[in-house]
Amino acid sequence: MATSHNIKATSRPVQGNKGASRRLRREGFIPAIVYGGHADPKSVQLEHIPIWLASQNEWFYSSILDLDLDGKNEKVLLRDMQRHPYKAQIMHMDFLRVNENEAIRLNVQLHFLNQEASPAGKTAGVVVTHELTQVEVSCLPKDLPEFIAVDLSELAVGDIVHLSQIKLPAGVEIPELKLGKEHDVAVVIAKHAREEVEEAPAASAEVPATQQAAPATAAKPAADKGKDKK
Repeated sequence: MATSHNIKATSRPVQGNKGASRRLRREGFIPAIVYGGHADPKSVQLEHIPIWLASQNEWFYSSILDLDLDGKNEKVLLRDMQRHPYKAQIMHMDFLRVNENEAIRLNVQLHFLNQEASPAGKTAGVVVTHELTQVEVSCLPKDLPEFIAVDLSELAVGDIVHLSQIKLPAGVEIPELKLGKEHDVAVVIAKHAREEVEEAPAASAEVPATQQAAPATAAKPAADKGKDKK
């Protein structure tokens, strides 16, 4: 079952210059836009600190958010977030309005459970690899899960867990599986680790002094050549 979370925003005047956005960030706000849902796009601003704290949680990226915009509630999903290349700062955000009666497609995180207690997890020399850490699902907003649990308690050495083997919540499906068997990709693989023997780097052969190139002799100036002839 989907869980919603509240965030607050206020409208901002449409200004198409970078200077206005820079001023907004200096004042502690994030410029953003809300679009979709059969309504016109709307420019908004959000306080940076509470949004930054919320962005540290997994649910922020895969949950329906209750956007309190000027006192009016809109259900949205985060569609894009631009971060500063090296500062702890969010530069811009895009939110998509959600229609309760229309299916949505969104990437949801996979949570792998009971791996250490599985036969593969208890066997020495076995490596369990997670080929996927998230999967795109399709469902109505009310059925959107914050994550999908993958139970690995029965995972044995040599097992491969495919996409079609993931147990999905009611009302949720994986669109990729409708594209054919070749899209039923591996999600988890348990296999013995391969020992790779690294060849020792060949010792560089020392060149005998007799074979080393003699240092180049500096050419004498023309004036010196004339003195030698005398």
